[in-house]
Amino acid sequence: MEHIIERLFRRIQMLAGRGRVTQVDDSGPVQTMQVQASGLELADKRARPQEFGLTSNPPTGSDAALLALAGDRTAVMVVGVNHQPSRPRNLSPGETKLYSQDGKYVYLTASGGIVVDANGQDVVVNNAKDVTWNLSGKLKFVAPGGVEFVTPLVASTGDIQDNTGSNDKTMAGMREIYDIHTHPVRNVQSGGSTVTSDAPSQQQ
Repeated sequence: MEHIIERLFRRIQMLAGRGRVTQVDDSGPVQTMQVQASGLELADKRARPQEFGLTSNPPTGSDAALLALAGDRTAVMVVGVNHQPSRPRNLSPGETKLYSQDGKYVYLTASGGIVVDANGQDVVVNNAKDVTWNLSGKLKFVAPGGVEFVTPLVASTGDIQDNTGSNDKTMAGMREIYDIHTHPVRNVQSGGSTVTSDAPSQQQ
């Protein structure tokens, strides 16, 4: 009986552990890891099940939380990982941050805002049929390099205005002026003579 109790106690002691990730294989249907659990224990090809819809490849040196099924150290699974150098800190209660090792993140703030930081890298959306943004306010683009549309048509249900810092007219307003504008013609002549008119009286 004492031997059985000791064995059971030993299994309980071996149930959980921790280590450092030394290698990751992300090529299979389940990600596997090599984890240095202690100076003598190297757990190789240990499965790391992940939540559906979310996957990651932790950097070498990440902390690993280990669970040994029934306390059997030959049946270890990785149930949690943490990379200390890249983990965001000082989040407020209720906040969530999706992040990468190189500093990109999607930040759901406690105040209700969402912040996306691409860390100076490209953002690409592929294979979208339609994209719709439903806003209660305005949409603003700040693009020092310009904005390019590769499309056969740019349509707007409202008006369009350019050079807003110095121009107070919209395209609809300029069309109105164009439709009614007149040109003074001086020195009108008859016959086959031609003259060049002056500039329009109404400026766009």
